[in-house]
Amino acid sequence: MIALSLAEIAEVVGGQTHDIPDPSVQVTAPVVRDSREVEPGSLFVAFVGERVDGHDFAQQVVDAGAVAVLASRPVGVPAIVVEDVQTALGALARHVVRRLGATLVALTGSAGKTSTKDLIAQVLQRKAPTVYTPGSLNNEIGLPLTALTATEETRFLVLEMGARGIGHIRYLAGLTPPRIGLVLNVGTAHIGEFGGREQIAEAKGELVESLPASDEGGTAILNADDPLVRAMASRTKAKVVLFGEADEADVRAENVRLTDTGQPAFRLRTPSGASDVTIRLYGEHHVSNALAAAAVAHELGMSAEEIATALSEAGSLSRWRMEVTERPDGVTIVNDAYNANPESMRAALRALVAMGTGRRTWAVLGKMAELGDEALAEHDAVGRLAVRLNVGKLVAVGGREASWLQLGAYNEGSWGEESVHVSDAQAAVDLLRSELRPGDVVLVKASRSVGLESIAEALLATGAEGEVAAR
Repeated sequence: MIALSLAEIAEVVGGQTHDIPDPSVQVTAPVVRDSREVEPGSLFVAFVGERVDGHDFAQQVVDAGAVAVLASRPVGVPAIVVEDVQTALGALARHVVRRLGATLVALTGSAGKTSTKDLIAQVLQRKAPTVYTPGSLNNEIGLPLTALTATEETRFLVLEMGARGIGHIRYLAGLTPPRIGLVLNVGTAHIGEFGGREQIAEAKGELVESLPASDEGGTAILNADDPLVRAMASRTKAKVVLFGEADEADVRAENVRLTDTGQPAFRLRTPSGASDVTIRLYGEHHVSNALAAAAVAHELGMSAEEIATALSEAGSLSRWRMEVTERPDGVTIVNDAYNANPESMRAALRALVAMGTGRRTWAVLGKMAELGDEALAEHDAVGRLAVRLNVGKLVAVGGREASWLQLGAYNEGSWGEESVHVSDAQAAVDLLRSELRPGDVVLVKASRSVGLESIAEALLATGAEGEVAAR
C-alpha cells in the first residue's frame, strides 16, 4: 500500500484513534484481514464473522508487527475505531485509488472472470507494474483489499467484480472507479439468485454504466458474440470496443483450432495488426477470454505482436482451474474443481474430449450450485452432453443433483455401466483407483461447495512412484 499515517487513515475513514501514542506512524505494508498475513507495518482489519471475531486477534497482530487495527470497538492496542469496518475499508480503498493515478481495469461476467483476469494481468505486466485480484477475491471485501496492495509504482490495477444481486457491481465500481470496463458474458451462474438471464444482464451492465464518458477516457469492452452483452453498448457513454469471433468485432479471432493437446490456437486480429497465438491453457472457451485480454491490452497501447507473444506465454495464476497434471504412470488429471455452472461445464467437457483424443476419458462431475428452478434441466443437459461428446465414462458424485447428471447420461445413451452415480468423493476415489489405467484423462469439476478438488488431490497422490510433473 502507499504509505499513509494513522492520522490520515482515521480522517479518510471517519474513525477515532484509540491507544495510538503517535498518530504520525505510517502503514507501509499490506492491509489484511487474516492475522496470519500480518507483516511489520500492516493495518489489520477486524471483521466479525460467524465463527471468528477479528477483534480477538488484536494483541496478536500488533505483536506480529501491525501498526494498528481497524476496528468497530476499542481493543486495548493501537486502533482506529469506526462504526462499520466494511464501509471504512471501502473508503480507504477509494482514497488510495484516487491517489495512485493508475489505470483501473474492471471486469465481470458469468463465467471466465478469473481466467481472463489472470490473462490481462500477465499481458499488462509486460508493459508496466500491474496489481490484480488474487484468485476470486471479487466481492465487497476482497476487492478493496486488492486495491490496497497497489503502490506508487503501480500503473495498472486489474480488478475482478462479482455480483449476487442488482446493485453489487455498482457498489464495487463506486469503491474503485474503473476507466476500462470489460463484460465477458451473461450466462446462468447464480440464476437461482437473480431470477433470469435478463436480470443477470442488468446487474453485469452496471459496470459499463459506471464508466467515464469517451471524451474522459472511458472504454467499455464488450463481447460481440453474446447478444445480451453487446446490447450493453446502449447503457454507457464510454467508447465501445467489441471482441469476439464476429466479423464486426474490433478485436477478433480467425482460424480458431485446437492443438493435439487441446490448447487453442488462432490468428489474433486487432485494429493495429494481426499475429498468431497459441494459448497454454486448455479448451476452446479460452479463445474468448484471450480476446478480451487482447482488447484491453490494445486499448492500452500494446501492438498485436506484443499481445500475441504475451498471451502465448501466459499460464494459469489461480488454482483448480483446468489445472492439468500428468502422473508418472501417464494418467492425466484435470483439476477444474474451483467452480461450475452450465457454461463452464460444457466448455470443460469439450476440452476433456479434445485433450483425450485417442485416450480413455473420465468426467468426474458434481453439483452446480445456485441454479434455482433450472437445476434439474441443467444437470440433465450436462449428463446428456457427456454422452453426445463420447466421454468414456461419467462419474457423478454426490446427492440429488449428481443423480440428475447420471440419469441424463443414461437416458441419452443407455450407457449402463459407462455412467455411474457415487455417494461421495471417497467413493469416487476408490472407483477411479481400481479402474484407471495409463493414458487415461480425468476431468474433475463441480461447484466449489462440493469440494471435489479432494478427488484430484487423492488421485495425484496415488499410484506410481516418483514425482508428479505438472505441465
